[in-house]
Amino acid sequence: MQKRIVITGANGQLGQTLVRGELAESNILFPLGRTELDITDQPSVAATLESLRPEIVINSSAYTAVDAAESNAAAAYSINEQGVRNLALWCQRSGAHLIHISTDFVFSGEKNQPYRVDDPVGPLSVYGQSKLAGERVLASLLPKQSSIVRTAWLYSPYNTNFMLTMLRLMRERESLNVVDDQLGTPCSTATLAQCLHALVQSELPGGIYHWADAGVASWYDFAVAIQEEALALSLLDRAIPVNPIPTMQYPTPARRPVYSVLDKSRALMELGCPQLHWRAALRDVLKRLSER
Repeated sequence: MQKRIVITGANGQLGQTLVRGELAESNILFPLGRTELDITDQPSVAATLESLRPEIVINSSAYTAVDAAESNAAAAYSINEQGVRNLALWCQRSGAHLIHISTDFVFSGEKNQPYRVDDPVGPLSVYGQSKLAGERVLASLLPKQSSIVRTAWLYSPYNTNFMLTMLRLMRERESLNVVDDQLGTPCSTATLAQCLHALVQSELPGGIYHWADAGVASWYDFAVAIQEEALALSLLDRAIPVNPIPTMQYPTPARRPVYSVLDKSRALMELGCPQLHWRAALRDVLKRLSER
C-alpha cells in the first residue's frame, strides 16, 4: 500500500538516493530540499507538513560538517536538535511516523566491539553531541512514533564524501596519506536506502536501528579499495602510493571515535535488510559512477 512520505534534506546524498530508489516506486514521495523546507523554521515546518499531510517523514537533513561544528555549535544544534524537535512536534500532533537518520558519532569508540543499539553513548565531538541531542528529543516527544537509524561512513555518487574526495585527490596528487587507526564500516547510501525502504514497509515498531554495510575497515583500507576498484573500472588512469598514517599525524578540530563498527542485528532480524560486504557495495557505486 502506497504511503505519503516527506523526505527532508532531499538534495543531500541520501535524499537523492532515496528519490531515485525503491521507495519512489511504491510510495508517493515529497522530496524537500532546504529551499523548500528549512527544518529550523518551526512555522514553515508546521505549514509545509500540514499542506502535504504525510504519513511518514524521513529526516535526512543534518549538519554534518564534523570539524566545522567545533566552532559552529549553534548551527549544528539548530539543525540536529531544534530541527528534529520541529518535525517531531508536527508528527506528534498529526500521528505521522518520523524516521530520523543518526550517526555512529554518538559513541565514544572505546568499546572495541560492534556497538549495539542499547549501548551507552558518549560522543566526543560537537557534531556527535548535537546528533545525540536530536535522538533525545525523539525519545522525549515521540517515543512510539519514531524510528532512529544510526549509520556510518556514508558515501554515494552524489555531493561530497570520502569516496569522491579520494578519487579527486588520486587524480591530482602523486601520493596520499590516510589514517589507518580509526575503524568502522563504509556504507553506501544505496544499501541504507534499501534498509529504509524495508523499514517503511514494516509495521514501524519504533526505536533504534543500526545500519552500515558488512565488514570492518580503516579509512586507509577504504582508500586502497577505492583506488583498486576505480582502476579496474577506468575511473582512474594510474595508481599512486597510498600510505597508512596514525591519527596523531593528521590532527583535526573534532575528535573521532577510533572504533565505531555498528551491530546491525536488529535491522537484519526485524527488517530483513539485504546486506553486502562494504567492498561489494563500493564496487556497485563505482560501477554506477563509471556509467554516468
